[in-house]
Amino acid sequence: EIARALLTDPDIVLLDEPLAGVNPTLEQKILSRIEDLVEDGYSFLLIEHDIDLIMDNCERVVVMHQGGVLTTGSPDDVKSDERVIEAYLGGDDV
Repeated sequence: EIARALLTDPDIVLLDEPLAGVNPTLEQKILSRIEDLVEDGYSFLLIEHDIDLIMDNCERVVVMHQGGVLTTGSPDDVKSDERVIEAYLGGDDV
């Protein structure tokens, strides 16, 4: 599917949970290929619910909550944002 999307030489490729249900070995191969494509100048918008995958592989993160943008920034900025902690981790109870 990624190869098909690249045929039109897009400015940005939208991937909606591309690794859902994929075994860990294949997941790493796909992520490695995406990294190679980024180095070649392609841009990706990744819609994903796997927080660890996002934090480990994305340069910029947009956090959505209840239909709106909660915050944007680097993975480090986002994971330390109190609004994100409250919305997704339950605040001080964690």
